[in-house]
Amino acid sequence: MERLQKVLAHAGIASRRACEEMIRQGRVQVNGQVVTEMGTRVDPTKDEIRVDGRLLDFPESHMYIMLNKPPGYLSTTSDPYGRPTVLDLLPLEARVYPVGRLDVDSEGLLLLTSDGTLAHRLTHPRYAHEKEYWVLVDGHPNERALRRLRRGVESEGETLQADEIRVLDKPHKRREPAVDGTWLKIVLHQGSKRQIRRMCAAVGHPVRRLIRVRFGPLHLGRLEPGQWRHLSQSEVMALRKASKV
Repeated sequence: MERLQKVLAHAGIASRRACEEMIRQGRVQVNGQVVTEMGTRVDPTKDEIRVDGRLLDFPESHMYIMLNKPPGYLSTTSDPYGRPTVLDLLPLEARVYPVGRLDVDSEGLLLLTSDGTLAHRLTHPRYAHEKEYWVLVDGHPNERALRRLRRGVESEGETLQADEIRVLDKPHKRREPAVDGTWLKIVLHQGSKRQIRRMCAAVGHPVRRLIRVRFGPLHLGRLEPGQWRHLSQSEVMALRKASKV
């Protein structure tokens, strides 16, 4: 027997925290009865579990997908205003969910999976997974501005800082020529909302383009914008090792 929220997360419904909220809202039924208690234990091989009236199925294996998200797509599964989401880029019927988010204007590596347990570990601050970004900013930040970004800047009552930051000086196909602009490599392990954009704006160099190129051990590589692929077994094992799953 396992806790209901853990079973839901394993089935890829959402993160464990989100599943707990679904239970509190009365959206989950076990054997025809609405369940709202967090401590409820179930046997997924015997009990009938429904979420929003839909019978839960338990796939034998989870799906792990890397997407190079283009700008203009929301990192959600749906949008009440009908705006495009990252799922519109995947010609799949499988139920997968984005791991964390990229702003609608941001680009690059986005992981989607049906593995709720791994998704929870990958987004939990306790595991401090590094994320690497290539960022095009207005102007040319001097060493003082770079030191401020490393040391931390105040924004909306928060102290935001980069673990690593340096100017990128080698040409790359993902970078575009820019007048009065500079490409930076920024590495973070924390994940406040619109953190990099807020940090760069605070030192007078607003972001013009932002691309995530690494998430923990995963690298975007040669995947083109809008393209996706399944993770290899070795990549999944690396994620699990990094997340202690």
